[in-house]
Amino acid sequence: MLPSREYPNVFIKDEGLNPTGSFKARGLSAAVTMARHFGVKKLAIPSAGNAAGALAAYAAAAGLEAHIFMPKDVPAANRIECDYYGARVNLIDGLISDCAQKVADLKQSDTWDKDGWFDVSTTKEPYRVEGKKTMGYEVAEQLGWKLPQGIIYPTGGGVGLLGMWKAFDEMEALGWISSERPKMITVQSAGCAPVVRAWEEGKSSVEMWTNASTLASGLRVPKPYGDYLILEILRKSKGQAVAATDEELLEATRHWAKVEGIFAAPEGAACLVAYRKLRATGFFQPEDKVVLFNTGTGLKYLDVLDTDVARAPSPAKSKPPARQIGGIIGPY
Repeated sequence: MLPSREYPNVFIKDEGLNPTGSFKARGLSAAVTMARHFGVKKLAIPSAGNAAGALAAYAAAAGLEAHIFMPKDVPAANRIECDYYGARVNLIDGLISDCAQKVADLKQSDTWDKDGWFDVSTTKEPYRVEGKKTMGYEVAEQLGWKLPQGIIYPTGGGVGLLGMWKAFDEMEALGWISSERPKMITVQSAGCAPVVRAWEEGKSSVEMWTNASTLASGLRVPKPYGDYLILEILRKSKGQAVAATDEELLEATRHWAKVEGIFAAPEGAACLVAYRKLRATGFFQPEDKVVLFNTGTGLKYLDVLDTDVARAPSPAKSKPPARQIGGIIGPY
């Protein structure tokens, strides 16, 4: 975790330093470890990109088959790394929701149970949450066992948010921290913001976002499976949900690189956009300690960032335009 050079009380947790270049390494390392423990042979995952790379890497290390279902327009690095790890890559014409349907169809086959398949989709098994909750433990440890006033987290499937909230409850039970909690902030792309829309409308679950489109592939999740849990955490923590346009994401990605020396994923740079907006509205004060999560390295998005739009001069002087858990949840 790095102190911001620009904002005195802001810290940037750089998940791009994980073994597979994103925070997805935390959850998938735990899930693959337990899959091997239980004798699973084949792992299937629908992914917007980084989860696929993490699964492919850890499955290779564990000697298991990884079957990837990802949109055909994912960043090239995600597709290439899966291929090099030896995963079976299935490119789907659609979004992650369409990829999830392919896995669901596969589960209906006669060979699913016989051949030792398992679905490691987001929030449909318990171990990815267990891996992701280590982010919450690290935030507490790295800040001297006193949680910050706020945590801003880019939210696609939302497992990291759920995992950190679980970690806070566990640490309080252990007597390591007090009952105080940070305000949890969800940031999504304006081109795919189902949680933001549900939050603004006061709903307890989200509706499918149609025609989802954003350069931040990890935020292109039309309907997170654990949506109602995400919204519950936002309410309990007195948090907020914020949307960022692609133009704002690109400007923030470039700004962080120039000012902080962090080449962030667009999803991670969304946290800077959210923080600026929340400071402008007075939601956060200058003295509030806030942690921004960069969920991955920009090196995985070179083809996305090397576009005519991304190469345009940074509008630093202008104002941006206004604008489901395995084992513990049931159907709703």
